[in-house]
Amino acid sequence: MDAHRHSRRTADRVAAGRPVGSAGHDARHRAGRGRRRLLRHLAEMALAMVAGMLLLGPLWDAAGSALGLAGPLGRPEVAALVMATDMTVGMTVWMRYRAHRWRAVGEMAAAMYVPFLLLFVPFRVGLLDGDALLLGGHLLMVPAMVLVAVRHRHEAPAPVRRHPAVVALARRWPTGLALLMTVDMVVDPMVLSPWTMLVLPAGYLVIGLTRRTLRGPGVLTTQLLGLVGWVALTLVAVTVGGRTAAWLVAFGWLAHAGWDLVHHRSGRVVPRGYAEWCGVLDAAVGVTVILAILTTG
Repeated sequence: MDAHRHSRRTADRVAAGRPVGSAGHDARHRAGRGRRRLLRHLAEMALAMVAGMLLLGPLWDAAGSALGLAGPLGRPEVAALVMATDMTVGMTVWMRYRAHRWRAVGEMAAAMYVPFLLLFVPFRVGLLDGDALLLGGHLLMVPAMVLVAVRHRHEAPAPVRRHPAVVALARRWPTGLALLMTVDMVVDPMVLSPWTMLVLPAGYLVIGLTRRTLRGPGVLTTQLLGLVGWVALTLVAVTVGGRTAAWLVAFGWLAHAGWDLVHHRSGRVVPRGYAEWCGVLDAAVGVTVILAILTTG
């Protein structure tokens, strides 16, 4: 009987055009795909949490100043709960957009708050200071998030109706994240150090090495030439100093926005989402540096 069932499974695999011995390969493929999906979900959660903090953080500061609550909001335990709330809001919006069920959303929200709540007791009795409370809460948050994500990794998506405008905005999330990250610079423009330009080509090289996308003809050479160009620009700006250096910094960031645009169109070396985020971020930084130059005389 067992032999008969085995022969039938073998015949079915042959009829489907799959090699007879590929069952183990299929299982490994499904497991690898599941791990990648889990890692992508966790990465999305991390970005959503950062977006929540970037978007809501300035609102808390403004409300605290207007209502005279800057002091209470600055207390470590209050700051921890505010931060957990900011992350939860960003995470909830994205998880619902991704059609996660409310139970999973609620458990992920608990993963934001519970680590801080657990550390309130040692903080209150003086075993932890404010910095240790915030750091420890974030460290405990990581395994809590992973546990929730693993628990619900096979859950069927919830029925969610998305407005076309929401879908369009979600597809441009790298742009939104970059704009959120540069809000403070727009409000209070400043000239960055010339040394900051060194991060511009480094990101592409690190991602290219990680993704193994530097192997095409001329790809590595192009990236190395870009590295040489921005290193040279940095050294010139450091050498000349003053207002000229500030203009060179603005030029370097804006030039890299063009570099990002080229890579976004080609889809080479880095993911298009990264190129979009980096291009908007670089352009915003370059513009704010120019604003700082013009407004500081």
